This record gives sequence, C-alpha cells and structure tokens, in this order.
Amino acid sequence: AGNYGFQAQPMGIPGGYFVPPVQNQPTMDGAIWMPIPPSIPNCPPGLEYLTQQIDQILIHQQLEILEIVTGFEENNKYELKNALGQRVYFAEEDTECLTRNCCGPSRPFTIRITDNLGHEVITLQRPLRCSMCCCPCCLQELEVQAPPGTTIGYVVQNWHVCLPKFTIQDEKRADILKITGPCVVCSCCEDVNFEVKSADETCTVGRISKQWTGFAREMFTDTDNFGISFPMDLDVRMKAVMIGACFLIVSLSF
Repeated sequence: AGNYGFQAQPMGIPGGYFVPPVQNQPTMDGAIWMPIPPSIPNCPPGLEYLTQQIDQILIHQQLEILEIVTGFEENNKYELKNALGQRVYFAEEDTECLTRNCCGPSRPFTIRITDNLGHEVITLQRPLRCSMCCCPCCLQELEVQAPPGTTIGYVVQNWHVCLPKFTIQDEKRADILKITGPCVVCSCCEDVNFEVKSADETCTVGRISKQWTGFAREMFTDTDNFGISFPMDLDVRMKAVMIGACFLIVSLSF
C-alpha cells in the first residue's frame, strides 16, 4: 500500500501555528464541536481532526421538514461526530433541484465538508454515471479532494452479479482497500454492514454500517444514521476517502 498503509500518525506539533481557543462549547444549534487540533506536518489542512486517536466516525443525516411535507428532495445535510458525540465536520450536498428530483439515487453531486471554523476541508464529487449493473463499463465513481482542488483518492464501484462492491484508491489510482456489502441491503430491525478489507481481501480492517433507527423513522423519513470504523493508524487521507465511500454507499443503497 506504499505510503497509504496502516502506519502510525505523527503527533501534532504546533510549530508557530496559531491554535484558536478550544471549541468544545455548544453552538447556536446545540452542537458540541470537537476541539481544534494543532497543525501536523504533511497533513492536508483540516484533516488533523482525523489523527486525534479517532477510529470511528458517526454520520447523522439531518431531518428536513420541508422535504417531508412536500415530498421534494432537498439538499441533504449531515453531522459527522466522533465517539464522544462531538461534531467533527458538517457536510452539505450541493446539487440543483431538478437534478435531485429527476435523477434520484443516480444523480451526480458535490458534497462540501466543513470544519468547526466553517472552512471547507473535504470536497466529494460524484459525476453522472450509469447505475445499471448490466453496464459494467460505466459504474459509479467518487473523487475525494482535501483540500478542495487537490485529489487524495477515489471510491470506485466494482461490477458484481449480486454484491455491492467498491475499491478505495489513492490519488495515483492504486488500490488501497476493498469494500463488500450484503446481497440484500434492506433489512428490518438490524444494521446493514459493509465490510472494509485489505487490498487483497484477506483480512477485515473496518466497517461501514447503516444503523437501524426504528420503524417510524425508517418508514416515514429518509434520514439515516451511519457509522464508519477504520484502523486508528490508517493514513488520514484514506480515512477521508472512507468518509467519501460512506456517502457514495448512502446515495446508491439508502
């Protein structure tokens, strides 16, 4: 896996970098942000949050009242939290109304992920691609940029007759991790798990899960909760690409 394998992350070194006061107080919307970490050499700005002994991210889709009332698909918004419940990032979809409501799960999108200072630190771009399994030459793909404009990896859908499968690649298109989901992604009263495996698929190193939220929420809204677990010593760039993989899986399967 070259420079993107499971390697220990360097500790933060302020080195003259101005660190704002700890941001762990509730904001106007009641969210408690994760404290701002110090700058780290050779780490894309904004991804320092992923080096702070983090091995899982929880993603909560926000409830859109207007979407429930009108039935029109709104731009999705998400909170990304750590295991302590502190908000790490905020993500918002940026697509046109016509595209959202006409293309459905196949729609192209841009998702902008911001930190607690409002800076866009990760950009996810999904182009319009064929969603038919009978057309294996044009399957789904998502590009991950951090910072915006600098590609750090890709999530590529792999053709399979019955299983949802994806490959996480670095910026040079080298395979780093594989993702395999269940044959049936819709289940009742239990989580749906996508296993994250090494590039040769010999061992499981993480998981992306769609969490069961109860009958009422599952039946009457499209707001979901997801969890991402990964090796704590995985390179921060690949942690960011795994976040992108979760959003691609969300758009395709849920």
